[in-house]
Amino acid sequence: MRAAKLFPIFILFFYAFKVSSQEPVADSVMVVEGPNIVIIAQKDRLLSGVPGSANYLKPLEMKRIAPITGNEVFRKVPGLNVVDEEGAGLRVNIGIRGLDPDRSANVLMLEDGIPIQLNPYGEPEMYYTPAIDRMSAIEIVKGSGQILFGPRTIGGVINYITADPAASPETQVSLKGGSGGYFSAQTQFGTTVGNVGLVAGYLYKRADQLGVAGFDIHDFSAKSQIVLSDKSSVAFKLQVYHETSNSTYIGLTQSMFDRGEYYTVMAPDDQLNVNRYAASITHKYFISPKLKLRTNAYAYTVSRDWRRQGFSASASAANQTGVVWGDPTVPGGAVYMLNEANWRNRAFLVAGVESKLTWDYQLGRRKQTLEAGARLLRESAHEVELKGSSPKARSGSVVADERRPGLAASGFVQQKLQLSARLVATVGVRIESYHFDREILWAKSASGAFKDTNIVASNQISSLIPGLGFNYLIKNTISLYGGVHKGFAPPLIKNSVSTTGEVFPLDEQESWNYELGWRASFSEGFQVEAGGFWMDFSKQVIPVSESSGGSGSGFVNGGQTIHAGLEAALKIDFGQLFQSKYAIYWEANGTYSKSTFAADLFVGNEKINVNGNDLPYAPRFLTTQTVGFSVPNGFEIQVTGNYVSSQFSNQLNTMEASADGRTGKLDAYMVMDASARYKWPKHKLNLFASVKNIGDARYIASRRPTGIKVGIPRTVMAGLEFRF
Repeated sequence: MRAAKLFPIFILFFYAFKVSSQEPVADSVMVVEGPNIVIIAQKDRLLSGVPGSANYLKPLEMKRIAPITGNEVFRKVPGLNVVDEEGAGLRVNIGIRGLDPDRSANVLMLEDGIPIQLNPYGEPEMYYTPAIDRMSAIEIVKGSGQILFGPRTIGGVINYITADPAASPETQVSLKGGSGGYFSAQTQFGTTVGNVGLVAGYLYKRADQLGVAGFDIHDFSAKSQIVLSDKSSVAFKLQVYHETSNSTYIGLTQSMFDRGEYYTVMAPDDQLNVNRYAASITHKYFISPKLKLRTNAYAYTVSRDWRRQGFSASASAANQTGVVWGDPTVPGGAVYMLNEANWRNRAFLVAGVESKLTWDYQLGRRKQTLEAGARLLRESAHEVELKGSSPKARSGSVVADERRPGLAASGFVQQKLQLSARLVATVGVRIESYHFDREILWAKSASGAFKDTNIVASNQISSLIPGLGFNYLIKNTISLYGGVHKGFAPPLIKNSVSTTGEVFPLDEQESWNYELGWRASFSEGFQVEAGGFWMDFSKQVIPVSESSGGSGSGFVNGGQTIHAGLEAALKIDFGQLFQSKYAIYWEANGTYSKSTFAADLFVGNEKINVNGNDLPYAPRFLTTQTVGFSVPNGFEIQVTGNYVSSQFSNQLNTMEASADGRTGKLDAYMVMDASARYKWPKHKLNLFASVKNIGDARYIASRRPTGIKVGIPRTVMAGLEFRF
């Protein structure tokens, strides 16, 4: 089975080996490009090539934060609601412009342009999250500039970018440690010899208990680029990731939170193992100076084996261990641990190929650009559920076994029109077609017994996704942007077909997304951006699955919803403005987003109409403020404040907290972080330290999936980085 899953990866590396063993070519080449695939091609200060809202986080910005997790970095981008799950950032939860943040399922997540979600179409949950330690930059696109990427164009696209090979031999070593037994060691080597560039790195990090999370992670990656001729190059990438953590679904009851039992490990035997193997090859061929063909092939496999101890809210539940959490005197206020374990083992395989042709041509006196291409993606999921006889059981009896294969095909074309020296219009369209099956091999019968079966049901989703955007340069320092595009996301396979083979009428998510804004860059030291957005969903899918804190499983058609809001960001560096060696800088971003149900929708046994209610986990206000100071000797310090307004945990907008902690209003909170670093150029040494949650604030980050999750406590980190 494992050999069959890895076969596509071996094929890719066999091809890479053949390419690298060809005869060397001349030194003179048309262009040498790294293996990264970017979504923001033109990175001038105004991002003038992007027809809509976009952000590019540079390496310096990321180093200044000294992040433990990627969540700290993403909070610097307006419009992003980042929810901590366990404090260690092992599972990223990002909602864009009021969309549900659960497992980042409404965002297209990429690394170097390659999808990284479990199954990009059928099961996009982010149970694997790239380590921020490996990243050199991050791109975020929220507007119509994402039309070429798929399959998910509702919230936006996030692209993690890793380092390219260095021009000469360079080794980098980084060590850090801190609270909760946290330790991280990272080494990376890169060089370029002749026509071949190579960079390889290894990251190890662990913690005994960071918040409630303990983990052990090994992460190896390597990239290479090879110039084949003056017209073509090839690049390949390999990654191997292994994680063992005590991630759990169980959360605190309300009484536990009220008593200050914030970081109680309620199920110490819960264990999540994540293994990921990935490879990709990118070939670039310059047919002519104005015509370029890029072909990208990739494959990856992810296994997610999760042991979770059973628990119940009923005092009369059978098979109890005797461990009780919460308050048994309050109805629903206690959790009774059971002497059993449920293994949820899921394995995923993704293989895809994409070709894109880029043609630069003249129309009159103006340069125009046409991009067209197609992609084919095969994905599959195999899920087995076992029930063990104790919390530490390594296996158990089979209670569910199923496969969920899918095949997707997509074609896209986008025309960038230079209408004048200052006005660029971009129009594009993408066609998506996705066929999927659900094959039930083992299931629970009506009598309650588990039996071998063979139930197969299929469904097909197709959609035409247009987009139109513009960028107008008012002055050399100010640009106006705007656009409209159709949002699209296919439904999850396991929620579209029941265990009896019934195909549910669960539609793909559809929306029309509008935005208008402006960017200004008066100098390197003074940049500002502001804009408004309107997202009109005719078909929004609302999660009710266990991971999202709902009852039962799956999603439901939430009907029409409206997301309207404003975003703004400001960066001022007084050192650059006044050409001083001493710098004081201020960075701020803010988002106002009103996300509501916009049509009659009756929820619960009492059939309450939620029309006009806020969507779950959609705070109306988000803001991040950073103040920093640096001096010529290499010392720099910065302080950051993150504010999140109140929000609701369910469709009913329930105010009062339930005894089990799963529903109720989430109060507003603010968290302060600080970091300092000292750069010693003579010895190529950087020293850094950070304090997260300086005030040790206690706040409810989430009530999902089965109880309260508290934000990370005060956490102190320090480390060093040196190069040679």
